[in-house]
Amino acid sequence: MAEKITMQSDGTLSVPDEPIIPFIEGDGIGIDIWPAARSVLDAAAAKYGKKIEWKEVLAGEKAFNETGDWLPEDTIMDFREYLIGIKGPLTTPIGGGFRSLNVAIRQILDLYVCLRPVRWFQGVPSPVKAPHLVDMVIFRENTEDIYSGLEVEAGTPEAAKMIEILHDAFGWEIRDDAGIGIKPISKFGSQRLQRAAIEYAVRRDRKRIHWVHKGNIMKFTEGAFQKWGYELVREEYSDVAVGWNDCGGDAGDKILVQDAIADIALQQVLTRPAEFEIIATMNLNGDFLSDALAAQVGGIGIAPGANINYATGHGVFEATHGTAPKYAGQDKVNPSSLLLSGVLMFEHLGWQGAADDIVGAVESTIGEKIVTYDFARQMDGATEVKCSEFASALIDRL
Repeated sequence: MAEKITMQSDGTLSVPDEPIIPFIEGDGIGIDIWPAARSVLDAAAAKYGKKIEWKEVLAGEKAFNETGDWLPEDTIMDFREYLIGIKGPLTTPIGGGFRSLNVAIRQILDLYVCLRPVRWFQGVPSPVKAPHLVDMVIFRENTEDIYSGLEVEAGTPEAAKMIEILHDAFGWEIRDDAGIGIKPISKFGSQRLQRAAIEYAVRRDRKRIHWVHKGNIMKFTEGAFQKWGYELVREEYSDVAVGWNDCGGDAGDKILVQDAIADIALQQVLTRPAEFEIIATMNLNGDFLSDALAAQVGGIGIAPGANINYATGHGVFEATHGTAPKYAGQDKVNPSSLLLSGVLMFEHLGWQGAADDIVGAVESTIGEKIVTYDFARQMDGATEVKCSEFASALIDRL
């Protein structure tokens, strides 16, 4: 009998063998990649006596067409009630309402960690010489920074008032025709993200963490993120981790925590990728880094993503790419981003065996050059298959 996933008093999830998990099919190519990903997830779970009761919830175009609402309250309520969900890509409404449905879901549910593991699969076409050296996990803060949406438009009374206030209160000179944005970075938001990154490193036996920031310029926001991160290491994790300045780079058996300026980090993940394991950073930096790293290992079509609140147990796992409407319904595109997000979901649920089996199936299928069009056009001797056929090939190898 299907049951809800619940949060226990010790902060861990209680996951039944037949959990109820809400899903959003997604707009555009969601109609193709969700059935493909679901079939593989179901097959992998069944090997271990597990069965998911999928509960469809609505968001995006499908929700708007059926309810007149881009993000119905019932969807948010179901994600709250059932704790764990998964979603395909969503269209961003034009002309008001939500800046981004994806951002709205993250912020409404306070899913403060955007978890983006980036690794290479043997045989995947890459623009870099040594993609196998890329094996990083990005912790991107989801609820603050410029994505909080605190802006006033240039030329409006609100902008004029803001410019006047800033001039009168602080003596700041801002051009009359400027738009104004506010970038909130809090100690609370920074340290709960950094805490999650450290605890992940401990669980996964990772030995390097980088705080990535632009604190040399934005000293009281991004610079504070860096400072608070080192304070956290000293105050709460000195038994397992140590900052670079406190050890001179020799961490011994502990996790080495250091920092990198954002622009230099973007260079170094290309030139010295083996030196990076865990990256914790703010929202905008994390957006840039996760997409840049995905390009090194084959593109966002194979990049998974998760949005998690470790305190409440809530998590929404998602494809990291867009809706690609011109390909919708053609059974053509690569379902790997959504499928590997499902792998992250299985890991979060404690279904490690099923997660590992899917990763192994992806490795062997791509290794045999059985791939969708996006990879086939870049590989010699590839067998190009449809989205659904790629899923079938994965199931055969489970």
